[in-house]
Amino acid sequence: CTHSPELAAQFASGIGAYHGRVLFLDRDDAKTSTGHGSPVPHLVHGGPGRAGGGEELGGVRAVKHYMQRTAVQGSPDLLTGITGQWHWGASANTVTREDVADGTGEHPFRKSLETLRIGDQFVSDLRTVTLEDILEFAEKTGDTFYAHTDEEAATANPFFPRRVAHGYLLVSWAAGLFVEPAPGPVLANYGLENLRFITPVTYEDAIRVTLTAKKITPRVTDEYGEVAWDARLTNQNDEIVATYDVLTLVAKRWPVPEA
Repeated sequence: CTHSPELAAQFASGIGAYHGRVLFLDRDDAKTSTGHGSPVPHLVHGGPGRAGGGEELGGVRAVKHYMQRTAVQGSPDLLTGITGQWHWGASANTVTREDVADGTGEHPFRKSLETLRIGDQFVSDLRTVTLEDILEFAEKTGDTFYAHTDEEAATANPFFPRRVAHGYLLVSWAAGLFVEPAPGPVLANYGLENLRFITPVTYEDAIRVTLTAKKITPRVTDEYGEVAWDARLTNQNDEIVATYDVLTLVAKRWPVPEA
């Protein structure tokens, strides 16, 4: 029991090798905890029911019994402190477009690895989707799937309220909503991971993106490192539209020192 991410990290590294599971309690998660942790499928630790994902002693999983492994439960802030990777719900240093414009905040894309920190976050404005946007994207890309172009057929589909925006239209818009266009320490975007579309977006809906520095991995031999950003699209009702990780290469210092 501790509310200190630093102390939790010390305990996790010190006792993790000797326990199949470690539960961390603090003032944030104690109210919803039974006090002994919960055996759930996605925690591979053995135990009753479906705990462990049904992977015990199966194939390569059996080899892993000879490795030090532990499942960790805790609040987002504690998990962030323990893993060194930001988890949704943890504390964040949030700035908006207005903060950047009036000089009270710095866009995370303006930060090199020297100044960027886990939890640096940018929240965009809302952008409204029109039917013209959907139809134009369908025409330009050739993706004329009926859910985007046929009102009657889309409405008959149990997943859609009517014609909906393409998922890739929303991801493209998200990049436009969070990007800082001027030259800076973010050198390149080299991919996306774990993209999931959750809630359909129809015309007259609006989306915004929350972008958070999730994981920072400096490269020893290069003047840049890898940064994974947690990207979460929500609509005007704060419902989750899509989630994914944006992968970028970021300079260790900016401006880049001359050779």
